[in-house]
Amino acid sequence: MWLTWRAAMRQALYGTNGFYLRERPSRHFRTSVSASPVFAEAVLGELLAVDGALGHPCHLDLVDIGAGEGRLAAGVLAVAPPELRARLRVTAVDLAPRPARLPEEIVWAETLPEKICGLAVANEWLDNIPVDVAEQTPDGPRLVLVDPVTGDERLGDRPDAADLGWLARWWPMRASGERAEIGRPRDEVWASVIVRLARGRAIAIDYSHPADGRPPYGTLTGYRDGAIVTPVPDGSCDITAHVALDACAVAGERAGAAETLLTTQREALRSLGITGTRPPADLARTDPRGYLQVLARASEEGELIAAEGLGGFGWLAQSRP
Repeated sequence: MWLTWRAAMRQALYGTNGFYLRERPSRHFRTSVSASPVFAEAVLGELLAVDGALGHPCHLDLVDIGAGEGRLAAGVLAVAPPELRARLRVTAVDLAPRPARLPEEIVWAETLPEKICGLAVANEWLDNIPVDVAEQTPDGPRLVLVDPVTGDERLGDRPDAADLGWLARWWPMRASGERAEIGRPRDEVWASVIVRLARGRAIAIDYSHPADGRPPYGTLTGYRDGAIVTPVPDGSCDITAHVALDACAVAGERAGAAETLLTTQREALRSLGITGTRPPADLARTDPRGYLQVLARASEEGELIAAEGLGGFGWLAQSRP
């Protein structure tokens, strides 16, 4: 049975007994959320900024999109000041069953709230939105079909007009054999977030690449048990592809975003005070325990902002007044 990659990814990740309905993500790959509670503190900083910009409303939303095990929502709730926590409406959005021991204040939902007034965060969500893969041939782009059992591939029909338009605008392929992941479905789901954002900010954080740096053969990758594996869409592994966040940004603006910031996680976290600065050596003599605590935090911060690692992730923030 031959499927487009988009159909195969959807079935493998979210179909009956799909990877994300069956597995704990933290078992298979490391994210900023699982790397350190410092990340939740940074998201709290964003939430406090939004709260101030909105004039401290009676109810403030925090929506964790693609929540996985709910660790980000729970982490922000744990460090939120009591006054803010009393006003917070926390929603974790994921297709997986609600995790055990999640704080009762967190609403677990399969779909986005109809209206968001506050902060929505999609951390490593868009890279798991299924996409089609196209390959350039002498006769133009063709869809790549895959056998979901073996991972074998062959070429199929031409993409439809909308996808051809997306490729021409965002990922033009020039040489025969080049590949692209058609990001139009990601643009659409991101626009659906912005449409629901009545007031506040939405942030997408993900593996990404810019228009002038698209990889010529795509980024489709599999992960299992902490290792990179061949992306066979049989439900045995995570399947991911990097995100054209610049295209998502334009889609968000068309959906009503009034302000856009597209940067890296490194720069965004540094602006929130996450610097990875090591403690002064003298502290080791005057307060050895305090020195070790500060050193451990600096190490965690350093991982979050490492340019060659998590700090290199794209960070798209869009706001509505």
